[in-house]
Amino acid sequence: MPYSRIMIHCIWATKNRQRIINGELKPLLRAHIKENSIKKHIYIDCLNCVEDHIHVLISLGIDQTIAKVMQLIKGESSFWVNQQGLISNKFEWQDDYIALSVSSSAIDKVRAYIADQEQHHSKKSFDQEYKKFLTVHGFEIFGSAKA
Repeated sequence: MPYSRIMIHCIWATKNRQRIINGELKPLLRAHIKENSIKKHIYIDCLNCVEDHIHVLISLGIDQTIAKVMQLIKGESSFWVNQQGLISNKFEWQDDYIALSVSSSAIDKVRAYIADQEQHHSKKSFDQEYKKFLTVHGFEIFGSAKA
């Protein structure tokens, strides 16, 4: 039996960074993503979201790819929100996402960061956070970080 522990910190935003994950939607969306991930054999260590984006710490299975996991979580969750009629407009995620590997020694730090999103974003916007992640982790497009 193969053993693997590949932890991935994934971040993605709502389409056009609409600030729509609030009120009743936020706890329902988090619970649904967790429940659906169990059915799809995706192990979510922790997740949290604010009005315009989500952070998820995932343990990637031996036969899973980041692209497939993102497709399953993002596609199914947006379909579910729309099917349930939880908001008046169409709910969509942006196509882009950030996926970062997390070493075992940093897991607790990433968990705390994800849990503290509301406090974190009272001081820093998603745009600022996104640009920092891209820059710090070396994601550069034609010499400058893509916003």
